[in-house]
Amino acid sequence: MEKNNTKTIIKIDHASRFYTVGDITVKALNDVSLEIKEGEFTSIMGPSGSGKSTLMNLIGCLDSPSDGNIYIDDQPTFNMDETELAFLRNSKVGFIFQQFNLLSKLTALENVTTPLLYAGIKKKERVERAKAALEKVGLGDRIYHRPNEMSGGQKQRVAIARAIVTNPSIILADEPTGALDSTTGEQIMELFWQLHSEGRTIIFVTHDRNLGYQCLRQVHIKDGHLEDEK
Repeated sequence: MEKNNTKTIIKIDHASRFYTVGDITVKALNDVSLEIKEGEFTSIMGPSGSGKSTLMNLIGCLDSPSDGNIYIDDQPTFNMDETELAFLRNSKVGFIFQQFNLLSKLTALENVTTPLLYAGIKKKERVERAKAALEKVGLGDRIYHRPNEMSGGQKQRVAIARAIVTNPSIILADEPTGALDSTTGEQIMELFWQLHSEGRTIIFVTHDRNLGYQCLRQVHIKDGHLEDEK
């Protein structure tokens, strides 16, 4: 199917996010509009403080815009309550962060089963799906290891397994290689390409221009505004 005929899975419609700090209003995002098609592999690039992570948090319904609207898979999110937003996040979006956000006392398997527990999946199926996700990211032999027994790259692979175990259509990755050396970062990037080949929509937030330009589409942000696409 041609890209122009592919449905829009994420629509940001004149969204702004303002924060009040004392008597000062900080404009983290200012009147941003963006559409992302189903199956796209898009990088969002910009310097520190440009609004990259704020934009990702709005797309992932971790935060709400001060003005404007966000649509996920044609669903308007601006009038959803917290229960509806939590269901949307858990069913459609997988999150991957720079610092992994793993629970240190849990094994890789237990970390990956956590989203399925919240989704009400029975234990046998949780374990089966978590093992399959860990095997997909190359950690089938490390499922009972805890984070302190793993390298940075292995921990990020656990985080990726956790993100995909619910089979989301959208993957949001916020600086997923930021805590890794360049060689490990390239290996993680190869894993994202594998996920993209399976039809997932991937949004890759990064300040690393080398990795950002490997994505099929680049969106640049500066001082809370989108710049022309490259």
